[in-house]
Amino acid sequence: MQINDEVRLNILKALLDKTCVQPNLRRIKSKTKYHLATIKGSIDFLTKEGILTGYGPKIAFWKLGYKLEAIELLQIDFSKPDLVEKYLNAVKNDPHVWSLNSIMGSGNYNVMSSQFYKDVESYHKNVQENYVKKIPNYYEVVKDRQVFYQTEPTFKRGSRTDAVINVLRKEAGFD
Repeated sequence: MQINDEVRLNILKALLDKTCVQPNLRRIKSKTKYHLATIKGSIDFLTKEGILTGYGPKIAFWKLGYKLEAIELLQIDFSKPDLVEKYLNAVKNDPHVWSLNSIMGSGNYNVMSSQFYKDVESYHKNVQENYVKKIPNYYEVVKDRQVFYQTEPTFKRGSRTDAVINVLRKEAGFD
């Protein structure tokens, strides 16, 4: 048995399905002391409101050899819709990219990409093979790119969801 064999990978993928994993109500009850009906009703309400969007595993990708996160700040020229569409299709087909967002701030960058890799060389190889070589006039759509590599040591690693809950609790005066 290996951590990255087909069986384990298929199970992890299935755990990401919104309908697959349900919360353990009894565990929540033991932590909160709320009645099961209160817990179930709250979960149903949060799901209906679109706040709670699913359940799933958290994977320590660095333990699987992916110890590099590449954060790209991009200046995308949206006045070239055909090139932008080709770029977005390349991103959709790139399994390394887990997030692509519009950003605002000082400077000319308007998109941020988050990706994971085993090392810097595999990042550069992926960019060349899947973007520069496959998108005609790549540098006409990606006018500028700044890359930051996030590696060990990690001084703080937490859950974005947990952080939001903690901020909301503090804002409401619960902590």
